[in-house]
Amino acid sequence: MSIAKILVVDDEPHMVKLVEANLRAAGYEVVSAVDGRTALAAVERELPDLIILDIMLPGIDGYEVCRRIREYSAVPILMLTARSSEIDLVRGFDVGADDYLEKPFSVNELLVRVRAVLKRSKFVQEIIQHPPLVVGDLTIDFAKRRVTVRGTEIKLSPTEYRLLTKLALNANRVVLHQDLLRDVWGPEYRTETEYLRVYIHYLRQKMEDDPANPKLIITHPGAGYMFRTSETES
Repeated sequence: MSIAKILVVDDEPHMVKLVEANLRAAGYEVVSAVDGRTALAAVERELPDLIILDIMLPGIDGYEVCRRIREYSAVPILMLTARSSEIDLVRGFDVGADDYLEKPFSVNELLVRVRAVLKRSKFVQEIIQHPPLVVGDLTIDFAKRRVTVRGTEIKLSPTEYRLLTKLALNANRVVLHQDLLRDVWGPEYRTETEYLRVYIHYLRQKMEDDPANPKLIITHPGAGYMFRTSETES
């Protein structure tokens, strides 16, 4: 099994040393960058399996770095933030981050998040073998990991695609909040309902004709969500 390569991007030397030392001790290969420009160059040069990206960087900030990476790569991105507001969380997800970790954090918390992000970035072979699902104007081609609406491909982040797949493969059944969080993000995320709310919103914006009155992804308050393939379902 190949060793995962992780790119650490932070302008604080002590933080880079701390993260590097603990990741290497856990068996990962680590490279680093101190600002946005060198980070973007390192992504293309090193082809990392995961990026740990600080938001507050000199010059190009972490949000912009993440946005630019998402223009050509689906590499998992774990953002580091000294902030804890919902606005910052949503903004990070909006530019394509897979997860975030609030400073200060423990070494154990860091390693748990890294393992979880790497694990869920690996695509499940059984899903690839599932036949395409067509619901009205929407088509999900599991073999090609391609989602189209009226023949036009819609761009989904890796997390958005995993969430849609989980719902679609359980079509017309309510999937509980905790099951979605566990299967899409990992068992450590069972209480992170804000993640789920944000990503359901993103999927509706991309897939629904009227996101405020969804016909595909239905909310069951206090329980979970259902991917509906028939108007007769409720």
